[in-house]
Amino acid sequence: MKRSRFGRRSGLSRDAEQLVWLATGLAESGSRPEDRYWERQLAEIVDGLLEAADEDTFNEALDHLFPSNSRAYDELADFVESRAETAFRKQSEHDVLLIAAPVLAWSRFRIPATPVPKAVLSNLRVHLQAHVLAQDVRVSVADYLFSPDQLPVGYCATARLADELGAAALDNEDIAIDTEGMPETSQFLSDTRYLLAAVAVPRGAPVFRWQEPGGNREHSLDQWRAQGGACLSPLLPGCALEVVLPETYFAASRQADRESRPYSVSASVAFLGTALETPVSGLRAIIAPFHDRKLEEYRIGFTLANRPEVVHGVVWPLLGAEDEESDALAQIEATLREAGVTDVVVLEHAFPLEYCDDCGAPYYPSPDAEAVHAEMPEDHDEHMPRHLH
Repeated sequence: MKRSRFGRRSGLSRDAEQLVWLATGLAESGSRPEDRYWERQLAEIVDGLLEAADEDTFNEALDHLFPSNSRAYDELADFVESRAETAFRKQSEHDVLLIAAPVLAWSRFRIPATPVPKAVLSNLRVHLQAHVLAQDVRVSVADYLFSPDQLPVGYCATARLADELGAAALDNEDIAIDTEGMPETSQFLSDTRYLLAAVAVPRGAPVFRWQEPGGNREHSLDQWRAQGGACLSPLLPGCALEVVLPETYFAASRQADRESRPYSVSASVAFLGTALETPVSGLRAIIAPFHDRKLEEYRIGFTLANRPEVVHGVVWPLLGAEDEESDALAQIEATLREAGVTDVVVLEHAFPLEYCDDCGAPYYPSPDAEAVHAEMPEDHDEHMPRHLH
């Protein structure tokens, strides 16, 4: 007798339902052999969706899991990221990975997103191989310093870039980026730029220097700051910069997001001290939580001491699993005091997550406990960025 076909109770598409089931199984697994079973099944369906450029199914499954099963959500997100940043996913001879080397920068002028000259690219390759990558790793470096607006959007676009750079890495050759039609770069006082590369090693071999005997992340970062930073500095004229340890693409991006928060606060203090010709002790910072349906971020409004006008501001977004119970507020206060700001006011009541209708800038807390537009004094340089990233 033929069975009747009923609609799926979850309302999900067949592939999204399969992703949810497999991710839930992986989250509930109690052993490595069981992990491997779920991972094999996930790899097959995820790789197929990446090849079909089916971004919607990933989003559908993740949106379903986010409010209902945080462990399965994290497992699925981590797994899809891992497959997206891996090139030639179905071949067994090599591990080919997309990596990123973020650069934090701030400037009173425009922070460029720019092509990397061949000589500079050659030097960067040398320092990556000497200080960051394991011995005998083949590498391809893209000849462009990307802004966040120019990075691939979504898992499928990331996978396409990983395949493109990965093919060049197998040949140990750098690639030229076609900048025709590349998105415009939004301008902020403080922002991140990304050097992208792909690496290829025999399957199971170490990728990074800290995976080898005697290597460690701290030493690699110190050397990359000294050598890689010196190579990158001429590409960002008029900018103060700080490099982040190169890592696999999504891990490096998350680390850049974390490190950009205190960096932006310190940059705002340095900028205001110079632009307003005032000592740091003459600044006041007002911190407040901003909510949508839950706490999304803290915003910091800056004023001159004993003045009510908010002259500038910076956003401190909550990342990952951070919420009201995290130590974000303590981190913000510590960062401000480290930068020399001693007059710090913390507002406890929740503000709505509002932006200016005209220019899109966030509203920042004032000493009067209101959310207001930040406005530099009229005699400041009109070409300076209006607010911090």
